[in-house]
Amino acid sequence: MRPLDQVLERLSESQFRRRFRLGPRERGYLEAKGLETMIAHARDFVEQRLAPAAPANDGKQTPMRGHPVFIAQHATATCCRSCLAKWYGIPAGRPLSELEKAQVIAAIDHWIRTTDQD
Repeated sequence: MRPLDQVLERLSESQFRRRFRLGPRERGYLEAKGLETMIAHARDFVEQRLAPAAPANDGKQTPMRGHPVFIAQHATATCCRSCLAKWYGIPAGRPLSELEKAQVIAAIDHWIRTTDQD
């Protein structure tokens, strides 16, 4: 598993990953529910959609819009096991460890807290 600061630095250089922004709907949801609720949702999504060894619909399990965490997952390459393998060095085919889940959540949290949404 690669250090998060190195992954975030590499992601900042990706034109594709940099293009993600919260739309008005997602921004409103974040403002209404708050950051703590978003991180709780992120934990749930990671546990259900990303942590299993063989997630259902892997590669297609994270919508491109509709929830701030979904947008953050695409921006941080925490959207599917292929992206985790490519960007974070977390191999597919086995469940995520607690440390790996924590790193995924930390990446999402960092993006939501620091990304200019204008």
